[in-house]
Formats: sequence, C-alpha cells, structure tokens
Amino acid sequence: MADGGASIGRVEENAAAKKGGAWPWLAGALALGALAAGLWLWKGASSGPEMELRPVGGAAEIEALADDPDLNVLFVLIDTLRSDRLSAYGYRRPTSPFLELIAAEGVRFDRNLAQSSWTKCSMASMWTGLYPARTGVTRFDDVLADQARLPAEILRDAGFKTAGIWRNGWVDGYHGFQQGFEVYTRPGVRRAPPELRRKNPTVHLGGTDMDLVEEATEFIRSQGDRRWFLYLHMMDVHEYTYTPDSAKFGTSNSDIYDNSILHTDQVLDQLFGRLAVRGMLANTLVIISSDHGEAHGERGHEGHARNVYPENTEVPWILIFPFRLEPGVVIRQRTANVDVWPTVLDLLGRREELGSTDGRSRMPEILAAVRGEGPPEEPTIAYSHLDQTWGQRVETTSPNIAITDGRFRYMQFRNKKGEVAAEQLFDAKHDRRELEDRLEAEPEATERMREVAKSYLAGESPWAGEVEDLELDEMELNQLRALGYAIP
Repeated sequence: MADGGASIGRVEENAAAKKGGAWPWLAGALALGALAAGLWLWKGASSGPEMELRPVGGAAEIEALADDPDLNVLFVLIDTLRSDRLSAYGYRRPTSPFLELIAAEGVRFDRNLAQSSWTKCSMASMWTGLYPARTGVTRFDDVLADQARLPAEILRDAGFKTAGIWRNGWVDGYHGFQQGFEVYTRPGVRRAPPELRRKNPTVHLGGTDMDLVEEATEFIRSQGDRRWFLYLHMMDVHEYTYTPDSAKFGTSNSDIYDNSILHTDQVLDQLFGRLAVRGMLANTLVIISSDHGEAHGERGHEGHARNVYPENTEVPWILIFPFRLEPGVVIRQRTANVDVWPTVLDLLGRREELGSTDGRSRMPEILAAVRGEGPPEEPTIAYSHLDQTWGQRVETTSPNIAITDGRFRYMQFRNKKGEVAAEQLFDAKHDRRELEDRLEAEPEATERMREVAKSYLAGESPWAGEVEDLELDEMELNQLRALGYAIP
C-alpha cells in the first residue's frame, strides 16, 4: 500500500474529477479495525479504556482549546436520529449505551431543535447558522451560495486538513456543501456482512456506515501530525439498518428504528476505538448531532420531510472534549442546530469568522454549567421550516413552520397562495407529547406567535438574487430518488 501522502493525493484527484468511488486506503484501515474491535467493543461497563485515555478537565481547559495547536475536530452527523429515542436522553430502551458513556463525560444539549425535517434544508441551516428563510435553500433545486463562508473554509484557512465523507446525496457537492473541503466524497461500497438487515423499503443505497468508519480511519492515519477536520454523514438509521447483535426491540417499524439506533451506537463505538488506538481522544473535539428525526405514527403518519412536528425536529447535540468532565453537564435551555457551529468555532477562537448568524454560541452556558453557576437568562426563540412543495417543479411555496418559545410550540401551515391554512399551539409544560391543540385556549400566546411567524417569513437571504437554481441530470435525480423521496 502506498504511503498516506500518495493515498490522499489520489483521493483529491478523484474528488477534483468528481468521480467518487472507493478511497485507496482499505488495507491499513482493515488491519487497524481488527485491533480496534478487540480493544473497544462496548461491554456495558461503567469504565473502560476510554476512561484512561483522556485527562480530567474543566472550565479552564475549555477556554484553552482555542490556543491548542494540535486540536482536531470530528463532526458526526447521524441522519434521521430523534433525541427522544436515545437512552442517552432518557428513553426507556437501552438504544445508545455508548453515547450514554461518552455524553456523561461531555456536554449534552437536552432540548435541541433541527431547522427542518428534510436533510438539504436542515444542513444548509446547520452549516451557515442561518434559519431556512435566510439560507435560500428550501427547495430540491436550491443551491447553497458560494458567497456563504462555511466552517470547513474557516478551518481549512486555519491550517486544518478538511475532509467530508457522506452517504446522503442531499449533501452532495453540487448542492453547494463541498465548500472548504479539500476532500469531499461518498465512501466506497464494501460487501456488507450477510447477517445485515436493511428494513426501510423506500431506500436503495448500497454500503453501510462502517464504510465511513473504515475510510475515516485511513484518512486520520494519512494525516500524521497534521491537524484535521473530518465530517462524517451516517445513514444507517435512515435506512433502518441493523444486525442480529442489535435486534433487541421487536419487529414493528418503530422497533426496527430502535434496533438501527443501537446498531449505529455500536458503529460509533468502533469509530471511537479507532481514535483510541491512535491516541487521538486526547486531542480531538467531537460533535455529534442529527439533521432531523422520524415520525412513528404519533399523528397518523410515519417518516420525515412532511412537516416539522417535534418527532421530526427534536434531535441530539453532544460535545465530547479532549478531556473528561467530572461530572458531565446537561444544558437544559432551548438550543438549535443553528447554534452548533457558532459554538464550535467559539471554542476554537474563530467565531467572528463565521460572520453574522441567527444562531449563537452556547459557550457561556457550557462554562456556567461546568462551573456550577446558574444559566444565563437569555430565552431563545427557535424555528423549524419545511416548504411543503420542496420536491415539486412549481413557482409557488407552501411553508410549514414551527416556532418554539418557552413552553409553547406554534405550528403554522400556509397554502400556495401564501395564506395561513392551519395553525396549532402546543404547551409542552402541561402536554409533554405536544398532542393537545391549545390555540383557542391561549389567545395571547397565539397572537404573539402569529406576529413572530410573519416576521420570520419576511427574512431575506444575504445572497438573494445571486444564486441560480440547480439543474439536475437524470443520474443525479435517480441518486436522490434512491433515498426514498419522490423527486419529479
């Protein structure tokens, strides 16, 4: 096998040619994988090798991250993962024992809102820190503007080697998401084990998230002492993929979804094992989040990309530092995915380079929690947004928005004429599942939310008029259809 420099060079040539395909790194990755599997597999213990691989830290160490010249950044996006199905978030089933372990020594954001229930729209907001009304990315043929300055660009310019490995075509480079990545590609598809089960009948992708782990491992190996930023976009939960080892919870769609979460938790266990083998847990900041959730009949339908109810938009956000917090902290205030990169870049001392955002850094809340102080009193209004015509070749829009403000969640559906067609108001304080409509019982809150919704939808993109719609060829459309979406 060629050395790391030669391998990464060939990958970059392939990426430049937009050819994709397998990265030429398998031999080393597979050998390392065998070692990691023996070291790291989850045993259900309260302590393990990870406990000894990172020192204990606190507020001072968090503040010092910005001055660490060796710090790496790993961003793991688990597609279609709702937070209330994670045992790490209090779910009654043990779906995420590994996440529980690492979250207990890091920062877990308890009430985090995705900005859409559709990947492309949601990821545009996450990367830019802007809500969908301002990103300009709410339709299948929208493109993220070149003028946007994305986190990968900031980190590349700061000397990080940047790579993105993804399995969801909605974040393909031609949608604008490749900006700042020196390597941006799908993983090669390896033969899946015969016992693998894939139960989402609408999805027709090949490969598994272990393909990401193998190629991530070799990317990390190839960097040597160079600092890196790596983005991994996982899809096994979206595909309802699991193995007999994770078949713990039954056979209904909802049960299989839980099985796939446990399977993905085991894949994360493997990924962290690769970091552990290379001694990188003590110099890597890890971010774990999701783009949206998944409905399981709470309101009579299943899936996502149809509306922005909580089952589709309440998602996890966990930060794992290069040191252990004892104890770990939970941020109870409302946060949103637009806060993720303002926070991470603030930790790295580069918040200003992202420019003006709707999201804000949550570093003050993190430091207050670690110090045992009361949280800053800054209530947050957060938004989710789905254009209900996102997959149609029409000129009109039909936005469905959700606004969370304190204990209330306001839902508004507009028709293609821009008229309010339906509204709902939920009171999460007294109705945890948010199923009882309180619209008429809370007239003051309803009227206030209507005005907030009007103001939100009037927001303009900083790049309005500067971006042309994307022209997708039939091959590209078929790749997106393989995700289970009805694309014209």
